[in-house]
Amino acid sequence: MQFSFYSKAASSKSLLLSVFALAVLASCGKAPMPNQTQSTEVKQATEQPAPVKPQAEQAAGKVVVYQMFTRLFGNTNSTNQPWGTIEQNGVGKFNDINEAALKGIKELGASYVWYTGILHHAVIRDYSAYGISHDDPDVVKGRAGSPYAVKDYYSVNPDLAVDPAKRVQEFEALVERTHAQGLKVIIDIVPNHVARHYKSLDKPAGIEDFGANDDTSVEYKRDNNFYYVVGQQFQVPKAQNGYQPLGGESHPLSDGKFDENPAKWTGNGSRLAQPDFNDWYETVKVNYGVKPDGSYDFDRLPADYAEKSVQEHAAFWQGKDVPNSWLKFRDIAFYWLDKGVDGFRFDMAEMVPVEFWSFLNSSIKSKNPQAFLLAEVYNPALYRDYIRLGKMDYLYDKVEMYDSLKLVMQGKGSTDAIASVQKGMADIEHHMLHFLENHDEQRIASPEFAGDANKAKPAMVVSALISSSPTMLYFGQDVGEAGALDSGFGDPSRTSIFDYAGVPAHQNWVNNGKFDGGKLTAEQKQLREFYSRLMTISATEAVFNGAYQELHTANKGTAGYNDKTYAFARFNDKTKVIVASNFATTATSFALKLPADLLRQWQLSQGDYELQDLLSEGNASLKVTADAASVQIELAPLGSVVLKL
Repeated sequence: MQFSFYSKAASSKSLLLSVFALAVLASCGKAPMPNQTQSTEVKQATEQPAPVKPQAEQAAGKVVVYQMFTRLFGNTNSTNQPWGTIEQNGVGKFNDINEAALKGIKELGASYVWYTGILHHAVIRDYSAYGISHDDPDVVKGRAGSPYAVKDYYSVNPDLAVDPAKRVQEFEALVERTHAQGLKVIIDIVPNHVARHYKSLDKPAGIEDFGANDDTSVEYKRDNNFYYVVGQQFQVPKAQNGYQPLGGESHPLSDGKFDENPAKWTGNGSRLAQPDFNDWYETVKVNYGVKPDGSYDFDRLPADYAEKSVQEHAAFWQGKDVPNSWLKFRDIAFYWLDKGVDGFRFDMAEMVPVEFWSFLNSSIKSKNPQAFLLAEVYNPALYRDYIRLGKMDYLYDKVEMYDSLKLVMQGKGSTDAIASVQKGMADIEHHMLHFLENHDEQRIASPEFAGDANKAKPAMVVSALISSSPTMLYFGQDVGEAGALDSGFGDPSRTSIFDYAGVPAHQNWVNNGKFDGGKLTAEQKQLREFYSRLMTISATEAVFNGAYQELHTANKGTAGYNDKTYAFARFNDKTKVIVASNFATTATSFALKLPADLLRQWQLSQGDYELQDLLSEGNASLKVTADAASVQIELAPLGSVVLKL
């Protein structure tokens, strides 16, 4: 999720989390709530068995996730009025995502589509004709609203439907269309917080709303869904830097007030009746049985469960009395699985205790063993807990791989960091999803990031091919979207998730709903062709689920090879691949040496071996002598080779 309006200076969510924790500590004199078990001991790769991959992964290449911000994806309106309405700026619909659109996504090697912003969240638009209550601009960020302030977990955003009365059916039809193209569906679940005004119209029989039966006379009770600031009424935060809801436009509910008595704790953990403007004031924190003093009101997982199967985790929770919020989120996950959803991306998972994830994920896997479970976790010290104890399939590799690659792309870092990061992740590398863009991060083409979409090319090759982990692409990344618009609440450099807007470079590919790239510039076409070729290589070549060996250390100091260059090998029983990338804007060439231990593993006899470049369809020659091997590498500015033996 994006954290606040004023996010330009924020370098990462981990920094913001630290700031929020300190702010809560300073403002209320209470210790921040520890939401995790103590980190399990980090083990070396040699001590861990290789991850068992699903059969589909073993037979082909790697998983590729295409993240779509659904509200913006199919919108062809290019007005882009700041704070514009749907009528002014348009909005994408479920029905826009047709066969042609899905085929275009498939061309990028995708196996999953993460439909971001599907769930019904708070939005400033009149849907009262459909029985939907109004949302208050004083506690909604933007006009279109944050997708991470969920108002109804059993419905979808009415903005996305042609007929809001049939919005769930239109989403179900999208799921069917997606499956028909051989793609699977991921949606968000936001477990840490819900919208300030939560009200489900479409919940199944027997399901109760969050907070419906809470005892609001106490700050905490285990089966309350929320925490309460007893005896105090919620107050809207004091605005900063001249901010006005809806950009100052008049609205009947925009009066600086919101009726919530008693006040609830805010989503980021603030215990103040009047949270700060930079808090997640549009949301309230969900109670998972963690007491205000940080102690736990549920059974803890024994440490040895880090080594136990998902089935053993499910058995552990069988018959145990767990907090009410745990059951509510299990019911939500089951509801969407029954509608054909194939997996979930869990927002800010590290703010929820790992025992809950053991309970939820083992429940999900019991219902659908192939469900795809991806979590947003930013604290590297907790990675192994959320994988081994929490039973997550994948975590964001943001703080390690993404941050390292970003610095190299910006000319501020060395490729030495890449080797170090990958070595440190050796025991969990398969579980660390790689990306260069998503809805929280700056667009690579923005001046605030790299100012040139082509600077992503070497980083994308490394990110996509260095490990067996999934790779994620964000919509518009493949055509160099710069995210330069001032859309209202959202900041330039990031494509806004709060506003109604068009996405200019992406709209060139959409081409008025043809999804054929008919309006792309020559440079945008070349960039998309690069992404299509690279991600197809990743998705179809089984070797990228095989072994990895870095070649960087052995070649440092070689003429032409420097800290703007990175090389590594991937191999299995059948195929050997050498990858080399140049992060510099000038060409380079060097004789890449292969270490003796790699030659022994490859069992190559003396002679010359032809290598095919999978990226360019060129070739090179590997020369093997009795005690050495090398290949002459020629790299264009920002160029890469993927040489297959």
